[in-house]
Amino acid sequence: MSLRPTFRFLAILVMFLSLCLFIPGLIDYFSGESQNFYLFKIAGFSFIAAIPVWLLSRKAHSFSNRDVFLVTVFSWVLASIFGSFPFYFSGYFPSYPDALFEAVSGVTTTGATILTDIESLPKSILLWRAFLQWIGGLGIVVFTIALLPLLGVSGEKLFNLEFPGPSSEKMTPRIQETAKILLGFYVGFTFVEFLLLSYSMTFFNAICHAFTTMPTGGFSTFNSSINDQSVYVKAVILLFMIIGGTNFVLHFRALKGGFRSYIRDREFLYYVGLIAIISSMILLISYITSNGSGILDTIFQVVAILTSTGYTATDYELWSPYVKQFMLFGLMFVGAMGGSTSGGMKLIRVVAIFKYARMELKRALHPKAIIPIRIGSKVIEDEVIRKTLGFFLFYIMFFFFASLSFSAMGIDMESSFGAAASGMGNIGPSLGQFGPTDTYLGLPLAGKFIMMFCMFLGRLEIFAVLVLFTKTYWRT
Repeated sequence: MSLRPTFRFLAILVMFLSLCLFIPGLIDYFSGESQNFYLFKIAGFSFIAAIPVWLLSRKAHSFSNRDVFLVTVFSWVLASIFGSFPFYFSGYFPSYPDALFEAVSGVTTTGATILTDIESLPKSILLWRAFLQWIGGLGIVVFTIALLPLLGVSGEKLFNLEFPGPSSEKMTPRIQETAKILLGFYVGFTFVEFLLLSYSMTFFNAICHAFTTMPTGGFSTFNSSINDQSVYVKAVILLFMIIGGTNFVLHFRALKGGFRSYIRDREFLYYVGLIAIISSMILLISYITSNGSGILDTIFQVVAILTSTGYTATDYELWSPYVKQFMLFGLMFVGAMGGSTSGGMKLIRVVAIFKYARMELKRALHPKAIIPIRIGSKVIEDEVIRKTLGFFLFYIMFFFFASLSFSAMGIDMESSFGAAASGMGNIGPSLGQFGPTDTYLGLPLAGKFIMMFCMFLGRLEIFAVLVLFTKTYWRT
């Protein structure tokens, strides 16, 4: 296995991130927030260091199947390490592991933070923090896939592995064109949200929240997240959280076929229906018990957890009875639509597992019957069901592994389960010690690294990471 194609791709990635870092550097320079120009130094040194790596590997022109897994995982790890340097050298993070935790949380669009006073950070760091989530939304690999023709290779293998969700349905025959269309939607939605938010926010806060809403990330520039914002701001962010949790291929279909494309999509109906059912149940219980939040805040919180955005519009830990919090906990595992920027297992996988279980009950009564599994009018192939079950088993296994590890560190069960579900689902806030008004600063060092590993597993959909730990992968 040759590492030259991987090195070339990673070198291009570092140069791309270095150029992006110059923008926060300019903000830092003109605002006078720092006198040592550390952002320019990091960007310049990284760019120069990547040049010889690119030159030495510039003749690599093909990716093997093994290269695809390696370059995907290393892209995320390298982006996290690069993203952590501005945090660490800013002096606002207690240690490098804390800076790395924040960067991993950003790149994986988890939204978990160790910061206790976000509003004290300089604008350059707040923008970089938001930008990391934005580039992590549809994936760094998808962002750089437009550069793959420079490598002389097809980007289809990378696209199929990195594109979030259980499938990577192409919108056009050429994968580069598909990536460009996805980026067009992504940038367009971000810009529209920025325009809408700027009506009620400063331009800086509007762009930061647009950067962190579309990737369903949840990093805010406010200590209280969205709690203290106006109804207008909450409504705009709610709308774009729902958009970010929708399959981007479906947005493309709607552009060509009209709004009915959404109505005809069975998964989208499941998605909207789940939001309506859970929100209605929580509001009904709140009405009966006279304890809860308003209609907008409740729907906002349900959507924020389901889409793994992680914004908080209310302190849901104050909700009682506890069943309302348990519903939010359950949503951490589900996720929004496949092909969206959300985390979790993805709703379509959960539906497929339920249909498979129902099919097995029917087979118990009719052993010789051939019973296809359908979602809408589409028959789900056995291979897809097999992969879905494998994904589900690995997901639950690592959830319990992380929960057990956190419990062994002296963390209570509620907080352990909440942190594990939040990490695997790329949620951000969870329950207990790590609830909507808390941070992960108090998590032990070993716990932070376990949490980071869970973030990578959740964002890269498990298999891309685990395959690197098999003997078969490294055999010649």
